[in-house]
Amino acid sequence: MQAFADVVRQGKALYIGVSEWTADQIRAGHALAQELGIQLISNQPQYSMLWRVIEAEVVPASEEVGVSQIVWSPVAQGVLTGKYQPGQSVPEGSRAADEKGGADMIKRFMNDEVLTGVQALKPIADDLGITMAQLAIAWVLQNPNVASAIIGASRPEQVRDNVRASGIELDEYVMAAIDDAVGHLAERDPGKTQVPPTRVA
Repeated sequence: MQAFADVVRQGKALYIGVSEWTADQIRAGHALAQELGIQLISNQPQYSMLWRVIEAEVVPASEEVGVSQIVWSPVAQGVLTGKYQPGQSVPEGSRAADEKGGADMIKRFMNDEVLTGVQALKPIADDLGITMAQLAIAWVLQNPNVASAIIGASRPEQVRDNVRASGIELDEYVMAAIDDAVGHLAERDPGKTQVPPTRVA
């Protein structure tokens, strides 16, 4: 936090943000930032229809101290786009086929129960005239504590598709239908919110 304060005082940044902090860390970090005369304004957690670990503790703590979320992986590493089909091989060139890191990150979602639940989102998206990716991004943006979503697109057409989610409002019936499809499959354990281990180069 002192290093953050030095960066702000040197004019290299106006505000600071953190990533994957727990509720306790956010409260303590906010208090220390105030003491140092700087503003902690954001947290960057993973968040999607399938990964909701921030909802129980991180979001309430953030609202309490005036921090908002800039979420990553709103389409659950591509799972919520519907491209992975239950009982079928993963598409060549997809993240789930990347043995150098992507496959490991996505494997928790790569089972037939989750993939079948995700397919139940397609009629919901179709009824709204949007893609499944747009539905997934619009869903995270419905959370009033979410300021922005990092889409992680790998192709220009994905960027164009994803940005159309901005401004889409999902009513309570759509939100309930989404929960019926995948709510029971979502990870919600707040204990899964933690600072990743430090990597040594």
